[in-house]
This record gives sequence, C-alpha cells and structure tokens, in this order.
Amino acid sequence: MDKEFRSFKKFQTVNQAKEVEELLKENHIESIVTDDTPPVDITFSGSTLQYSAEIKIKEEDFKRAEVILKEHAENDLDKISKDYYLFQFTDEELYDVLLKYDEWNEFDYLLAQKILKDRGRKVDLKLIDGLKRQRMLDLGKPEKSDKSWIAVGYILSLVGGIFGLIIGYSLMNSKKTLPNGQRVYAYSKEDRNHGVKIFYLGIIMLFLIVMSQIYWMNSL
Repeated sequence: MDKEFRSFKKFQTVNQAKEVEELLKENHIESIVTDDTPPVDITFSGSTLQYSAEIKIKEEDFKRAEVILKEHAENDLDKISKDYYLFQFTDEELYDVLLKYDEWNEFDYLLAQKILKDRGRKVDLKLIDGLKRQRMLDLGKPEKSDKSWIAVGYILSLVGGIFGLIIGYSLMNSKKTLPNGQRVYAYSKEDRNHGVKIFYLGIIMLFLIVMSQIYWMNSL
C-alpha cells in the first residue's frame, strides 16, 4: 500500500505534519505521516535546518491537496502577528521564498507575496509561474553520481560481492519525487546504464562462484 503514496511535504516537526494530515483527512484525502526525527540531538551535526517528518499522499491527490492547503493558508493571512519571522525578511529573501516554493509551506509562500505587495514591490504571478516551471526542471535533473562509487560497484560485482548488486540496482532504479508528485530517475541515463552493467555482471559472477563451489564440493 505504501508504494501508492508519494512524498508530498516535509516538515521540521511531526506536529506540523499531523496538522496537515488532519486537514487532508477532513477533505477525504488519505495520507501517511513518517517520523524522521534524528536519533540524536541535531546540534551535534552542525545543521540548523532538518526535516524531521514528511507526509505522503497518492499522486492523483497532489493537485487537490495543494488547493486545500492554499485555501486554508489564505484564511489565516490577516490573522498573523507582525512579529512573525517573515516580516523581518528582505525583499530579496522574500522573492527567494517565491522561487523555492517547494521548500516552504503554503502559508509562508502566500504571506511572502502579501508582504512584498504591502511594501509596494511588484509580484508578477506569470513570471513566478515561469520560474516555478524552471525550478521543477532543475529539480528533475539527474543527480551527479560519484564516479569512484561506480568503479567500486564494478569491482565488487567482479568479485561476486552482494554490495555490487545493491549499487547497480540503486543506480538503475532509484527515483525521486518532484513537488508536483512526478517521479523521475535520480541518475542520468549514462549512470543507469552503468547500473545495469554492474547489476548483471554481479549476477553472472555470483552464479559462477556458486557453480564453482558446487563443482568443488562434488569433486571431493
């Protein structure tokens, strides 16, 4: 069942995810909340921004869920206190919120627009939509693989190592979910081809090793 669900939103706290889960439930959208809270205090990792939860929904529900969250956020815009942290953002930082909308919740995205308009700044929604499409294209680009890791995959497959199979399988099948719910391959076609070769090389070598072991045992 979990395979039907795709990552929809990530949150810094589980409570934030639970609030969205409840809202989606009220609108008859199934969801799953996963708790990814680090097992140790994140201050030791040196990172100040950590997602500790995410909510997953079915891909066909993405657009409807976005509309529901947007409408809910719009109702709260006029209730927000002036000490809310976005009011301290510069214009450039607010425009960055609009550009990288997938890294922010709907409320912050809409509030950033409102603050800019209140400051007399231009908010061209057509331009923003174009930037969002470009952002989607950028996020959909294959990740850069570590060539040394590919080399390790070949070596491990040659010696019949199971980790070679895992590396090959990961390279050829790994996918990532874009903010619009679309699933794309995580690695380039060239890297996926390496993955196929590593995987099947590992299968062949493992088979040969097993057969040689059987032959050796039978010859005793």
